[in-house]
Amino acid sequence: MKIGVMTFNTDYGIRADDMARALEATGYESFWLPEHTHIPADRQSPYPGGGELPRPYYHMADPFVSLGVAAAVTTRLKLATGICLMVERDPITLAKEVATLDMLSDGRFLFGIGAGWNAEEMENHGTAFKTRFRLMKERVEAMKEIWTNEQASYHGDFVNFDAIISYPKPVQEPHPPIIFGGATPLARQRVVDFCDGWMPIDVLLTDLPEAIADLHRRAEAAGRDPASIDVTMFAFDGADGDTILRYNDLDIDRLVLVAPRERDAALAFVDRFAEMNERVA
Repeated sequence: MKIGVMTFNTDYGIRADDMARALEATGYESFWLPEHTHIPADRQSPYPGGGELPRPYYHMADPFVSLGVAAAVTTRLKLATGICLMVERDPITLAKEVATLDMLSDGRFLFGIGAGWNAEEMENHGTAFKTRFRLMKERVEAMKEIWTNEQASYHGDFVNFDAIISYPKPVQEPHPPIIFGGATPLARQRVVDFCDGWMPIDVLLTDLPEAIADLHRRAEAAGRDPASIDVTMFAFDGADGDTILRYNDLDIDRLVLVAPRERDAALAFVDRFAEMNERVA
């Protein structure tokens, strides 16, 4: 099992380049950054974690700029969005951002995606909450066309463009792994339909072995090899050595730990779990 670490990437927390250096030096596999472009002041959508929306959600820096900085100071560490809110981004522009980051990092990008929960936030980007997943699917399909063809076109209900030429292309072929974040059966079906990996959050999932079995059944029904779909677990519910070993015993591909926000606490967190990288490798 590989181990990655996520930070909330806030303006008052540890810098992305400092965190990336520390992770690479201590043997972690990947560095994950989330995304919220803004939080509407009159938000009505409830926070999925319950209670008040935590402060970091108002302070997140842009993940692609931050991962670009992280790429410049590392050579091995994989760089990941966890998650990119695709329904708030233009697919042509996003395809170029992903390809550029993959090129500049020499093929180290992992493209974690999702549709989000904050209806007011996405509506400010022109996205209707009820159709966000249909929109996301079309944007993924359109981006794949851009990445894999000299001339790309796409015509759907939400995304429409005639033949375009867009470079650079990603270093990874046919494109960086697309990893969908979501814990529901419908999320697993979306993984099977148009993604390369599945990424649930532990606090939203009660039975991981059965969920993985369901994912594999869906893959087989669609004619896909279940082994071709990676499983990444986001551990929001705290971390300790026993938890890491338990997930390793479940034979998942990757565990992402959530680090504290402040610099000193984040670096201490990285050091505390560094020896687990060798134990579960």
